[in-house]
Amino acid sequence: MHPPNASASDSGESDTEASAALSPDETFHILQTFRRRESIRYLLQEDGPVKMRDVAEHVAAREHETTVAELTSAQRQRVYIPLYQSHLPKLDTAGVIEYDKSRGIVRPTERLESFRPYLEAAAAPTDAEPDRADREASPNGQRRSVAALGAIVALLLAIAAEALQVSGVVFGAVIAALVLVAVAVF
Repeated sequence: MHPPNASASDSGESDTEASAALSPDETFHILQTFRRRESIRYLLQEDGPVKMRDVAEHVAAREHETTVAELTSAQRQRVYIPLYQSHLPKLDTAGVIEYDKSRGIVRPTERLESFRPYLEAAAAPTDAEPDRADREASPNGQRRSVAALGAIVALLLAIAAEALQVSGVVFGAVIAALVLVAVAVF
């Protein structure tokens, strides 16, 4: 972590070391957690330094699938503390941001832009496989979900009412298959 307003040469690093690209392992490690990904996404949208509180509120709103205005103080705090203590210092150490912890200011560095292609690729669903929200919103997806649920309930009722005689092994296999179908559909 660099002191506020310190340049790479002030901290003993050369300019080439400070702007050198991260290795793929370092990049993927940084992108490993939702909170770091959302922090980076927010900083890529903003122009210049931002308040740490604004980053935390954005991340909390995304994590709880709500708006910043609808967040509770508990939801804010559960995100704020790990960002303050862990995630933003990790991004600072990697040279992705400059984090002035005492002032609560986050400044993007040149390295931040290297994450844009990864986040854009992760956000864009492919034509071959629509994302889960698209599948669930389509009428066919909803019909398949209801049909699968109906089949599961009917089969379980038939087995429970002893209208369908099955051995324990077959019963276990049927239950396992139904769980797999349910997970795939829902």
